Amino acid sequence: MRDFHLHSSYSDGAFLPAMVDAADAAGLEGVGLADHCVVTEREAARDERARYGFTLDQTYERRRRAIEQARERADVEIYDAVEMNYEPRDEQRIGEFLADAEFEYSLGSVHAVDGRSIQSASAFAGLSEAERDRVVDRYYENLVALVESELFDVAAHLDLTERTPPLRGRATEDHYRRAAEALADSRTVPEINAGRALRDAGIVHPSEPFLDALRERGVGVTVGTDAHRPGEIADRAAFLERYLDDRGIDPVAPPGLDP
Repeated sequence: MRDFHLHSSYSDGAFLPAMVDAADAAGLEGVGLADHCVVTEREAARDERARYGFTLDQTYERRRRAIEQARERADVEIYDAVEMNYEPRDEQRIGEFLADAEFEYSLGSVHAVDGRSIQSASAFAGLSEAERDRVVDRYYENLVALVESELFDVAAHLDLTERTPPLRGRATEDHYRRAAEALADSRTVPEINAGRALRDAGIVHPSEPFLDALRERGVGVTVGTDAHRPGEIADRAAFLERYLDDRGIDPVAPPGLDP
């Protein structure tokens, strides 16, 4: 079992050594540190970057020193990765940064639509039903653009709108089909993300209908706990193992990463 998506104190997670130690203690063979990063000149997004510390473009070399230190003492293999916020208008800056930084692999995520954070229920509370449907439409348009950009190895938590009650359940088979077809034509692979799987809502990304659309088109999947704290890793990794076994799924590594 390898976990290709967790976070450290280089974004919004716990101290890097503690995350590595927890992955090691959980018996994982490999773990990918994929800290958040925002690369943009848009003021609102830069405010978010400053507020949450999504500044890996400024600290990734420092983090690499920490990774090398962790590799010297841990049995688990550690991967140097990144989770990039994606919007189509930031493509050039993102591409330039990824080319310069040369991570072992990269995750791309759509976290906002038209300046609204997808995970903020209050951002959509005052919208009409039709307006909420349009937000979901825009989310999937951006997700398809992310895949078609070919900037990323992994598309993270594909149906993030399902985490947000005002947006939950609004995605359609057409949304899933369009995204699955884009992924089938791309080097980018989607992940099965357990970041909300053990909470009350029991949300796994992608949803079962979305996963079915991917499997019908022969799209491989990778896996990530999306853990931010050491105590989350073991239970989420065990959940993913059961989830994969129940569905007969053999996960793949991010493209370009040696298994």
